[in-house]
Amino acid sequence: MKSDYEQTLDKNFDKALELCSKSYSNEDLIEFLKSGNITEKQFAALEISELKTQNDAEVFLANLINCDGKIREAVAQKFSEFVNNNKYKNYFSQYPDILAKSTIDINANISRMVIDSLALLNDDNKFGKQYSKQLVQYIKEAFEGLDKIVFRDKKYTINKQLFKLYWCLEGLNNYYNYLDKNTLYNILERTLKENEYTVREKAAQILVKLTESIFEPLKSELEKDNNYYVKRILKNS
Repeated sequence: MKSDYEQTLDKNFDKALELCSKSYSNEDLIEFLKSGNITEKQFAALEISELKTQNDAEVFLANLINCDGKIREAVAQKFSEFVNNNKYKNYFSQYPDILAKSTIDINANISRMVIDSLALLNDDNKFGKQYSKQLVQYIKEAFEGLDKIVFRDKKYTINKQLFKLYWCLEGLNNYYNYLDKNTLYNILERTLKENEYTVREKAAQILVKLTESIFEPLKSELEKDNNYYVKRILKNS
């Protein structure tokens, strides 16, 4: 099957109508997710109601990355429904790399749905370690990218790294407990120095949950922050 849309919008609309007018087995929907075009994959992601095997879960989650945004968003939406089922939680916990990558999806709606859903996997120790480790790697890449930026770089280049940093911090908000204190300290210390207040705000949301003395100097820095929204987090904690 094709991996793109039909040749025209009219044909694509007709294909969507055709799909909605028929009934498909679970196996049919899995096959759409494996090799369907954009319309078929999007339809299958929204229509599927069961993942019978670990392989089904793998096929399903594979469409959360490296696909058209319409497919990724449909999968993220269904993922948020499936993850409430303990059976599927066990399936999904085998794919920390896919879920870490989708945490920093260019579509913020996808990032939000995935991160909110992953709060339910926090008690899986193996997953938590691997997922948080990958987020730390993305954060490291974001810092390195920001360090290399010079004044001639386009604003897009800067925003791309800040976007990655923002969503990684949001993801860590549920998984910071899997990081050693020094690693977490270094991430928060560096983030609190960024000019972009939204990433400082995300760092602050993690910092106020920490009770160890090592983090007290960073909390003192928060009190001096010149942004109202950042300081408000500390005051409301």
